[in-house]
Amino acid sequence: MRTTTFPHVASQLLRARRQTSHFHRFSTLSKVLSYADTLPNLKIGEHTKVLYQGFTALTPQLLGRQATANAQESIKWGTKIVGGVKPGVEGEHLGLPIFPSVRVAKEKSNPDASAIYVPGDQTAKAIEEAIEAEIPLVVAVAEHVPVHDMLRIHSMLRTQSKTRLVGANCPGIISAVGKCRIGFQPLPCFSPGRIGIVAKSGTLSYETVASTTRAGLGQSLCISMGGDVLAGTTFVDALNVFENDADTDGIIVIGEIGGTAEMDAADWIKDYCKRTTNPKPIMALVGGLEAPAGRVMGHAGAWVAPGEPSAKAKYEALQKAGATLASHPEKLGSGMRTLLEKTGRLSNVSTHAKLVSQRRGFHTFRRIKTLETKPTLHRFLHIKQHQAFIMLEGLNIQAETRTSSPEDFYLSITIDRTSRSPCITVSSATESSEPSLRVPFNYIDPEFSQNANNAIQSQILSFLKREAIYQDALGDYIRKLYTIFTTNEAFALETRASFSKQRGVVAHEAKFGFDDAAYRSSGRQERVHKLRDLKAEVSEEVKAEESGIVYVKLDGEGSIGTLVNGAGLAMNTVDALILKGGKPANFLDTGGKATSLTVRNCFSILCADPRVKTIFVNIFGGLTRCDMIAQGIIEAFQELDMKVPVVVRLRGTNEEKGQKMIADSGLSLHAFDSFEEAADKAISLVKEASIRLDE
Repeated sequence: MRTTTFPHVASQLLRARRQTSHFHRFSTLSKVLSYADTLPNLKIGEHTKVLYQGFTALTPQLLGRQATANAQESIKWGTKIVGGVKPGVEGEHLGLPIFPSVRVAKEKSNPDASAIYVPGDQTAKAIEEAIEAEIPLVVAVAEHVPVHDMLRIHSMLRTQSKTRLVGANCPGIISAVGKCRIGFQPLPCFSPGRIGIVAKSGTLSYETVASTTRAGLGQSLCISMGGDVLAGTTFVDALNVFENDADTDGIIVIGEIGGTAEMDAADWIKDYCKRTTNPKPIMALVGGLEAPAGRVMGHAGAWVAPGEPSAKAKYEALQKAGATLASHPEKLGSGMRTLLEKTGRLSNVSTHAKLVSQRRGFHTFRRIKTLETKPTLHRFLHIKQHQAFIMLEGLNIQAETRTSSPEDFYLSITIDRTSRSPCITVSSATESSEPSLRVPFNYIDPEFSQNANNAIQSQILSFLKREAIYQDALGDYIRKLYTIFTTNEAFALETRASFSKQRGVVAHEAKFGFDDAAYRSSGRQERVHKLRDLKAEVSEEVKAEESGIVYVKLDGEGSIGTLVNGAGLAMNTVDALILKGGKPANFLDTGGKATSLTVRNCFSILCADPRVKTIFVNIFGGLTRCDMIAQGIIEAFQELDMKVPVVVRLRGTNEEKGQKMIADSGLSLHAFDSFEEAADKAISLVKEASIRLDE
C-alpha cells in the first residue's frame, strides 16, 4: 500500500495551468476590467508616493523600530514616503503624518503604494484594508502568513481592478532608476541601470543585483515574486511589465522548486521571442535542481506537489524557450553583458550605469534587520493515515484500508498556485498515464461550502465514467473534505476512494497536510499542531529548527557541510557544488541570521555528521555586513575548537574587510570572493582528507 504520494492524481496535473500565461499585455481593448489591469501599478519610480502600514512602534515593538529604520533608510535613498498608519491614532513620526486608517491616509495623502510592515498574523488584515481603500500597489514583506489568510485575500483581489499585490513573504519591489524602494532590499548592492529582475528568492536576487552592478549594467526595476505558495505577482506579470518598460534592455528570471510559475514564464518567453523582432535578452537561474523529493526547502512554497514539474524540468523549459541559463548568480552579470553586446543594446547601459566590476566590496550602509519575531519556520505538517481517518470518520465518512482496486479513484483538495485558489483534482486509480481532472474554485463560495456544486459533481462523474446515482454521495464527500480543508487550514487533502451504493463514498487511503504557520504565527490550529510526531523526524533537523535554522540532511555519501544564508542561495549552493563534482551532505539555511550564535549552532550540527570532511560557508552579506559575519565565524570556530577546515565565501557589504579578517585569523579558515574558487577549494580539501585517511 502506498502511503507517501499519489502518482495517479499527479499524472497530468499541469494540463490546466497555462490559462493565465499570456492573458494581458497592457491591452486597452478589454472591456471587462480585472486584476490583470493592475499590472501598470508595478512601474514605480520617483513619482511614487509610499504609505507605511506599521512604521511606528507596534506590537511587538521590534517590528515598529525596524520599519522606522527602514523608512529612514529609504527616505535617505530617495523614496517619497508620505506617512504611516497606526490604527486609531493620529500624530507625527519622522516628521511625517500618522493616519488612523488606510482610508484616511488615502483621502489626505493619496498614496500610490503601501508598504506593509506588520507580523504575519496581521498581514492579511492590513492587505484587506489597503484593498478596500483602493491603494494601487500593496507590498507585503512578512513571513509566516497563514496560507488560508492569503486564499481569502486572493479571492478578493480577483474581484477588483484597482489594487496590485507584491508578496507576501518577499523582499519587495525596487526601482534603482527611480530611487524608490518598497521593501527591505540591501541598497548598497543596487545601481541605476538597464536590467529588469524578477525573483522568488531574496538572497539569489541580491546576488544577481550585485553581479549586474559589478558588470556595470545596473538595474531598472526589480520585482520579487516571493517564496510563498500564493504570490500576488508572478513571473509572467513581471515579464509583461519588462517587455513594455523603456528603461529595461535585459531581463533576468530567478526561479526555484515548487509550483509552475517558471513553466508559465517559459511559455511567455517562447511566445515573446516568436512575435518580437530583436527581443530583449533573457537570462534565468533555477534553484533546487538537486533538492530531495518531498521536502520543504526553506521557503514556504519551495516544495514540489504531486504532478508539479521538477526544477530540472523548469530549467529545460526555460532553456528551450530561449532564455540563457546560468548555474550561479555571480555569472549573470557577465553573461547578460555578453548578450547585450550581441543584440546591440549594450550602448544603452551608459545611460545610467558605470562599470564597477573591479570594485571589491560595497560601501557601508546602515542596515536594519528584516522583520523578525521569535524563530519560526514556515513548514507543512503531514499527519499519519490513521489520524486522517479519524478526521474523516468524525464527519461520518466511511474509511477502511484496502489495496488499490480498478474501481478506485483519487480525489484531492489542494491549492492551485496558478489560479491562486483551492482546487479539486481527480484521477482514475488504474493507469498513471491517464489524465487527471483539475477544477479550481473560489475560496469564498457559500454555495460550494454548503453543498458541493452540482456542476462540479457532474463533471467529476462524467470524467470517471460513473453513474449519476452517485452525485449526492460525491457532493457530500467533497463538502465534508472541504470542511476539513477550511476548518483545519489544510494545504492538501489527498484521498483514494471508491463508490458504494450502500455506503456512498468510502475512503481507502488518505494523506493530509496542514499549514503549520496558522499555529506558529497566529496561534490557530493547536489541536492539529499537536499531532506532529517529532520522534519520527530527523533529530538533527528538529534540533536545528529550535534555533531557527532550516536544515535538511541529504542522503548519500555527502562530505561537504554547507552553511548558507537564504533558502534560494542554499539550494543553488548545493546544485553548484554537485555540478562541480562535490558531494554536499546537507541543505542549511541560517534564516538570514549569520550571527556568532547562529553560526556556532550551525557548526555544531554540521560537525555532528561524521560524513562531513569540510564545511563550505556561502554568505551574501547584503542585509548583514561581511565583517560582522566574519567575526561570528571566527568566534564560533574558536569556541568549538573546530578540527574540520572551513571555506568561507563572502560577498556584499564590507566583503574585503570580512575576507581579510578570515585570512588573518590564523585558523583553518579559507576566505574567497569568487564562488567558483571557493567551491574548488572545498572539494580539494575533501580529496586531501580522503587521501590522508587512505594513507
